[in-house]
Amino acid sequence: MSQALAAGGAVAASPTLETRAYGKVFRRIMPFLILCYVVAYLDRVNVGFAKLQMASELGLSEAAYGIGAGIFFFGYFVFEVPSNIIMHRVGARLWIARIMVTWGLISAAFMFTSSETMFYVLRFLLGAAEAGFFPGIILYLTYWYPSHRRAKIITSFMAAIPVSAIFGNPISGLLMDGFQGVAGMAGWQWMFLIEAIPAVLLGVATWFYLDDRIEDATWLAPEEKALLATNIAAENAVKDSSPHNLRGVLTDGRVWLMCLIYFCFVVGQYGLNFWMPTLVKASGVTGNVNIGLVSAIPYVCTFVVMLALGRSSDHFRERRWHLVVPSVLAAVGFSAATFAGSTTVAILCLSVAAAGAISCAPLFWSLPTAFLAGAGAAAGIAWINSVGNLAGFVGPFMVGYLKDLTGSSAAGMIMIAVVLVLGALCTLLVPAKTVNR
Repeated sequence: MSQALAAGGAVAASPTLETRAYGKVFRRIMPFLILCYVVAYLDRVNVGFAKLQMASELGLSEAAYGIGAGIFFFGYFVFEVPSNIIMHRVGARLWIARIMVTWGLISAAFMFTSSETMFYVLRFLLGAAEAGFFPGIILYLTYWYPSHRRAKIITSFMAAIPVSAIFGNPISGLLMDGFQGVAGMAGWQWMFLIEAIPAVLLGVATWFYLDDRIEDATWLAPEEKALLATNIAAENAVKDSSPHNLRGVLTDGRVWLMCLIYFCFVVGQYGLNFWMPTLVKASGVTGNVNIGLVSAIPYVCTFVVMLALGRSSDHFRERRWHLVVPSVLAAVGFSAATFAGSTTVAILCLSVAAAGAISCAPLFWSLPTAFLAGAGAAAGIAWINSVGNLAGFVGPFMVGYLKDLTGSSAAGMIMIAVVLVLGALCTLLVPAKTVNR
């Protein structure tokens, strides 16, 4: 195979070879990673469904539920950066397997929740166990894909979020109704147990299935490995301004701007995910199965919009406006949902809110991965994710607190809308030349 590095760092190679190589990578790793994230996300947010039964049984107030739902992210915050640095050293195969088995076991332990304090402790431990999974996967994808292919790939991976809701919400409702009272346990207890089993099984499978790096992939031909490795090396060579360690990350103003932007988007994402069943119920839908089916509708819309925006962002190599527009539309959806006079209008507004807010998450990661590389990427991605995900505590807590204070979800939805608009404005502060490569 004839290869050469062009002046800009690109590889001169047969389009057929490149298409074949990246096609192999996609088919080999992406379906498996997406399945893992579907399971991870379901175990993270199924507490929103459990709340429909668990809150009354344990005597949880709306604010107490919001604290418990969000305290997960404090565990995430404490252990995220160390976890990602360890993964960079020991490899994704070992570390992701460890993460999945650990969080599966802790997720199953939620069936024993008997008090508000125990709820808080288990949510914190679940966050600590899962810390490093998402940023680890984002880092792992940078080992295989250059930045100009990354928006579509990360969007495909994070399509697991709406997929987990599309299938997970109805399944959670069925489990809670179908197993209510079986062996003397509540439906929500059975739901936690049954939905935790796939995480443990996939964790074991990860050890045997994933390859840590391009050179380990026996399913790639030698010339395909050479092409992929050269593309990654060429891109890393031009990231000369990337911080090289944790200290460099913490003193880089660009990284802190990324933290703020991601924080704003995560407020919208988790404010929606943790409260969707409650909002749907408040619109007039009754029965856990019906709530699950109706709650899936906004996520079907989200799935379509996410994939379309990811392809568009890579095609035009434009990152900022592909974030600004959906975040503003999400703010409009959240605001309009507070004035909806019927279930149909409420679901339409929530669909706009979900499609905009959740689509921002995968599109966002095209920004920091455009200038982070190597060990700096391991620390930087984890730090941005851990700081940003503190919004997973702030968002649910504020929605719950404002609902307890006002007796309505409207104030919480308006708060989320304002934060999303702030995220859009901050995105415009990012220099286009830095991210639109």
